[in-house]
Amino acid sequence: MDIEIFPHRLLSADTTERLLNSLDEIDGVKKIVLQGQRLPSDAANPDYKKITIKGEEVDLQIKTGRVLMEIDNEETIDAIRQICEDNLSFGFNVHVGTFIRKQKTVSDRIKYGDALDDMPDELVGLTDQNAQLSERATILKRKED
Repeated sequence: MDIEIFPHRLLSADTTERLLNSLDEIDGVKKIVLQGQRLPSDAANPDYKKITIKGEEVDLQIKTGRVLMEIDNEETIDAIRQICEDNLSFGFNVHVGTFIRKQKTVSDRIKYGDALDDMPDELVGLTDQNAQLSERATILKRKED
């Protein structure tokens, strides 16, 4: 099951970092995808920041406009809504639907060619087709207890 968190404004790097670290504490969250306006990768840009998620430094390459999540069950939505209320004081909407692709498509085959067979299933639906391969996605794995 997928949900979309749609903040009523674009998120700053600090707000994005706080939100992601809080969402990571929920057990029912399988995958989180950020969508938004791409930022220039120039370090002189005032919006260009590195954020720390799960103890790892990550380049924030976008101004976060939507947060897409794959979750285990509907009970998780209440915990997500509470975290959003704590971190997004300006307002947000939560929508349930299908937002993240789950399987490889014909378009993926055309774009990636034979390299598609080597692409991990967890990358399906996560990448920006217009981005350079090196800028596609950053995957942070959850540590299993």
